[in-house]
Amino acid sequence: MQSTDRQLGFALGQEYVKEKFPPEAKAAALKMVHNILDALHDDIETLDWMSPETKKAALYKLSKVTIKVGYPDKWRTYAEFNVTRASYVENILHGDEYEFHRNLNKIGKPVDRTEWGMTPPEVNAYYNPSMNEIVFPAGILQPPYFDAKVDDAINYGGVGAAIGHEITHGFDDEGSQFDADGNLKNWWTAEDRKQFNARAECVAKQFDNFIAIADVHENGHLELGESIADLGGLIIAYRAFQKTPEAHSDNKIDGFTPEQRFFLSYAQSWEGETRPQEIRVRVSVDPHPLEIFRTNGPVSNVPAFAKAFGCHAGDPMARPSSEACRIW
Repeated sequence: MQSTDRQLGFALGQEYVKEKFPPEAKAAALKMVHNILDALHDDIETLDWMSPETKKAALYKLSKVTIKVGYPDKWRTYAEFNVTRASYVENILHGDEYEFHRNLNKIGKPVDRTEWGMTPPEVNAYYNPSMNEIVFPAGILQPPYFDAKVDDAINYGGVGAAIGHEITHGFDDEGSQFDADGNLKNWWTAEDRKQFNARAECVAKQFDNFIAIADVHENGHLELGESIADLGGLIIAYRAFQKTPEAHSDNKIDGFTPEQRFFLSYAQSWEGETRPQEIRVRVSVDPHPLEIFRTNGPVSNVPAFAKAFGCHAGDPMARPSSEACRIW
């Protein structure tokens, strides 16, 4: 399955979206993306640590973000890919040859900004700083992350936070160095960059203090971009959720309030199990924190979480304002 997706992913993708991603699901996902972009717009306008000059540049960059949801508008064709039923190995070689020549054919031509770096069935998403684009394949716009038929709390806490995460990558320690057109260009005042770095350091120190296993701690600076995106993504997804009617209702499902369901959905999106040996490897080389800290780290900085679950001052999951980190 992985080989087919890697070699013929956009042909496979056409069949996948027919079955798993109808037009109404794409419309609902696009609406969420725009709502979360609007939430970040509102957030930037109200930041007390950023000057009007840098805010203007940040809002301009935000306005130029390209949105790609579900699948490309134009499907890639594979007419020159010689697929045979005779040999698996030959198909892999033919696929590599096809991709090699497809890339060579780009030389001397304008960059194709409609191209996708992931296939539609892939359960993943990304922000590309040199394109200033956010991309959400149909594969991640599925339960348990997203379901057009369930309530907003579940969707905004699940894929909504993932959408916010990718958008925030455009404004993390690396993405913030690229301008609205994807050029490596400074758009910050010196003082604003200093303020940003200080707030980013708060996040790095928090993660340095998390114990991954035994005497091994998380590496806050290695994981800084992802940790900033997790925190920012959660905050702006929650802000967008607050604009839905459900957020202000008393509608309980399975005994949980809308706010509680939002955070439970966020936590469920990171459920997983990792062997001790793998934990030691990941902490050394992976820029993504372990799932437990991608959950507990961001929410412990969000007062709304403490309020939703009745956390008190001094509780591990309710940081005092003097210790809480906040950038976006």
